[in-house]
Amino acid sequence: MTGDGTGLSLIELFANAGWVVRIIMIGLISCSVWVWAIAIDKMFLYSRTRRSMDRFEQAFWSGESIEELYRVLSAKPTQSMAACFVAAMREWKRSFEGHARSFAGLQMRIEKVMNVSIAREVERLERRLLVLATVGSAGPFVGLFGTVWGIMTSFQSIAASKNTSLAVVAPGIAEALFATAIGLIAAIPATIFYNKFSSEVNRQAQRLEGFADEFSAILSRQIDERG
Repeated sequence: MTGDGTGLSLIELFANAGWVVRIIMIGLISCSVWVWAIAIDKMFLYSRTRRSMDRFEQAFWSGESIEELYRVLSAKPTQSMAACFVAAMREWKRSFEGHARSFAGLQMRIEKVMNVSIAREVERLERRLLVLATVGSAGPFVGLFGTVWGIMTSFQSIAASKNTSLAVVAPGIAEALFATAIGLIAAIPATIFYNKFSSEVNRQAQRLEGFADEFSAILSRQIDERG
């Protein structure tokens, strides 16, 4: 297990490990890459969503006509807060464009479509977070399994060679412990990212629900006036 540097030593640890431990290491390294890919994607996604909410709220509270804002937003695919607004306005307009112009249950229908829109948005924001939670919880145990398997194999080799010197024992144990280290390398960032992103999803969901409550109150006053 001697090398010119740490990188070479790690490569030797991987190369000298048994096939079971090697498969576990490859799996954990792949999970670690996947975790970082998801994390980078989510960082950009949440940043875009926050900016989208900021732009919509600025337009909504700027005094611009709600009808005009609806006309602009309904002409293109919308997400987040804009989608919630469009869903509510669409239900509002359907009720008034119908021949009966029924106000019965309109408030409840508007709240329902906004809740469905919020649920879809939260589902979009939470997508693949379960991967982070799974890697964060299972990664150390998978690495530990690789370590236990590697140490068992090392002890079998020691028993077969009948040589218990440290020079013989140490390389096999180091290779086995390397699996646990990789498991922790995959699990620690996954757990941190999962907690951070879950908190971000909750904040954005609360922001959406706050807007839905405010907009529902505005439409409720309109219903009372027209009723």
